[in-house]
This record gives sequence, C-alpha cells and structure tokens, in this order.
Amino acid sequence: MSEVSTSTKCNWEPDGQIRIGTRAYRRANLALFCAGFVTFITLYDLQPLLPLFAREFNISPAAASLPLSFSTVALALGMLIAGTISETLGRRAVMTTALFLTSILALLTLFSHSFEYLLALRLAQGIALAGVPSVAMAYLGEEMDAGSIGPAMGLYISGNALGGMSGRIGSALLCEYVPWQTAIALVGVISLILSLVFLKCLPPSTNFRQRRFRIGYLVTSLYQHLREPGLLCLYGLAFLTMGGFVSLYNYIGFRLLAAPYGMSQFQVSLIFLVYLLGSFSSGMVGSLIHRFGRPFMIRLALTVMLAGTLLTLAGSIVTIVAGVGIFTCGFFSAHAIASSWVGRRARTAKAQASSLYLFCYYLGSSISGTAGGLFWMHYGWNGVAAMISLLIIAAFGVALLLLRLPVME
Repeated sequence: MSEVSTSTKCNWEPDGQIRIGTRAYRRANLALFCAGFVTFITLYDLQPLLPLFAREFNISPAAASLPLSFSTVALALGMLIAGTISETLGRRAVMTTALFLTSILALLTLFSHSFEYLLALRLAQGIALAGVPSVAMAYLGEEMDAGSIGPAMGLYISGNALGGMSGRIGSALLCEYVPWQTAIALVGVISLILSLVFLKCLPPSTNFRQRRFRIGYLVTSLYQHLREPGLLCLYGLAFLTMGGFVSLYNYIGFRLLAAPYGMSQFQVSLIFLVYLLGSFSSGMVGSLIHRFGRPFMIRLALTVMLAGTLLTLAGSIVTIVAGVGIFTCGFFSAHAIASSWVGRRARTAKAQASSLYLFCYYLGSSISGTAGGLFWMHYGWNGVAAMISLLIIAAFGVALLLLRLPVME
C-alpha cells in the first residue's frame, strides 16, 4: 500500500511539505537523527578495535580493516537497489526494517569467535544498513520544503557524526572491562532502543508515490544519473572525501598506540571526541550555504580538510588531535554540502540519485580504507597522510569541474 494519506497530509502542512518550526519538522529530525546515529554507531563501532583484531587474530593492519571494509562495500552495493525497493515498499517501512535488522546483527556479535564469522556478520550488517542512508536522503528531499532541507540534512548528518563518535569511543571503553564481542552486543541494545524511537516519531510520507519494482526502471534511472555531469562530480567528491576520512581514522590509532606515544586503546579512542566538532559543523553548514553559497563553501570545506591532514604530520600530540578535529569539521561540512546538492541536481528518481552518491561514498571508504593499510605498512603515517592529501587535491579538481557546470536549482 502507498504511504500517502490525505488526512495525514493535512495534519502536517497544507501543501504536504514539512517546514522549519513545525511539530512535524521536530519529529522528523528526531527520528532521522536516531536513524543516522544507529547507522553509524553500528557501522563504525569496530574501527578503534582494528589494532586489537590485528593482535588477536595475528593478521596485518590492512587485513584487520576488512570487517569495516566488508560492511561498507556491502552497504555501497546494497544501496544501489535499496532506493528502488523503497519506491515500492515505502521509505518508512524500508528504513524501519533496516534499523531493526542491523541492531539484531550487532547483538549476534556476542557469538563471534572467529575472524571468518566476524566478516560474514559484518557483510550481512552492511546489507541491512543499505536500507537507511539513501532512503533517508530521499525522504528528506520529498518531505521537506526547499528552505528546510539544508538544515534538516545537516541535522541528519549530525546524527551520523554523533553515532560514529559514540560507537568508536563506547566500544573502546567497554573493551576495558568486557570482551569486544560483549561490547558490540551492548551497542546492539542501544540501537534497538533508538530504532523504537525512530518508529514512533517519523511522520508518514505525504509526497511519496508508490511504484512497482521493475529492474528496467532501476537500470534506466541509474543510467540517466550517470549521464548527468553534475551528479558525476558529486559522486566523485563522495568517493574521494570519504576515502580520505576513513583512512585517517582507520590508522591514526595504530600511530598513537606505537612509540613514541604508547597510548592505551581507550586513550586512543578519545580522539573520536572530535566528532562533536563534525556534528556541529554539519549542523551549521545549512545556514552558511544560504549566506555564502555552495561554491564558496565546498572549496572552503576541502581546504579545511587538507589543512587538518597536514597538521597531523606534526610530532606533538596536541597538534595531531587539532589536525584531526579540523579535518573532521571540513569533511562533515563537505558531505553535508554535496549530499544536499544531489537532490538539487537530480530531476527524477531522487532515491536512486542518492543511492549512487552513497554507493560512491562507501566504495571510497572500502577501497581507500584498506589501501591506507598498505601505505601505513610501507611508509608509516607520512604515507597515509600523503595518500589522503592526494585524494583531497583530486576532490578540488572535481569541485572545480562541478562549479563550471550550469546551475540547477
């Protein structure tokens, strides 16, 4: 059945769109904040544990990154069809199912005692998570009016940032007292509770139009998006910036655990507190776009990312942490700008356009996140920072191409 309901439509806004300041806006933001939080807490709770996996399973840093890469590549592939499935089953139903499934899979980590089992579980979790990010972006694009979508997208990404930070710090802290399997299972409990909040708070779709699931429609819509130069540039930005972001966070822990720093697992995880800065920057970027425009803001965000990367080359722990914080602000700002830009460039099949954006986003995470391990093994942190810098410089080039294209608003 379609999610559209005339009575529901009248309850939210006369024209069926949600505006800033309304009760529906607050409920939608709370629900999607929870969705973003659950997505990232379950996706990245393993990231600070990569050095632990390297020791426990006697594997290389690059191999230790595979549980995270398996999740992100499965997520990337799954999102190519998740948007189309949501066109048939409804945005709300697909997101709800995805959130509950990923929470249950996190609970099943309690029984994970081999690296192979862990990889299989994380692969399944990535597939389950595919039902959230692109569908959430499509929901926002359909339900929010033009003046509300930027701030709402920023708040949704703030949930991503806070969830990612909580997963990374929480799992490392819990591992000081319990086995890592128990720590991840406890994350699953938190995720289940937040999934219930999402189910209760998300307003029904009022601008959703149900379609039959047709492979031909999926292929055609994806092909159309891949022919649009502006969308291709945005997909390139997603791949490059996310690749740099995950590489930094995957291997900064290895650096700080080693000499001369010799920090503990929990001490290293505290660097993820800078995610609060990312949450703040993504929440603010919507208003800054209105003031300064997207062209200026995307260039500023990439400049901030590059400056943060270069600061991490310093020997002082204070400067390293400052560099990670600056980089994080730049990344979340760039992501908020680019992801909201997709909805502006895509004229039809917005869910598929968002799916392609996030496919490239998580593909960059999977490829660069593992490749960074090879740079770490052969060249240390200087090699990882050089790889990240090259990715950002390439992103600058893509952004310049994007800004030369005709504006589509």
